[in-house]
Amino acid sequence: MLRVSDLLLEHRDVQTFQELLDVVKLRAQSEFFLSMDLKPPYPDTPMDWEEALEAAFTGRQADSS
Repeated sequence: MLRVSDLLLEHRDVQTFQELLDVVKLRAQSEFFLSMDLKPPYPDTPMDWEEALEAAFTGRQADSS
């Protein structure tokens, strides 16, 4: 299981939520589950961050509305 907290620890070079989305997309190729155990600490983290990460993980496009 892929945890957001593990991603933050493993990818300390990531500076924005958008960069985190890119990491999630890459890791989704080898993982089956994503745990939203921690809100990403970036200033650009959206209010619907869980939905955005899930969309990136499953390959769906996030709704921009």
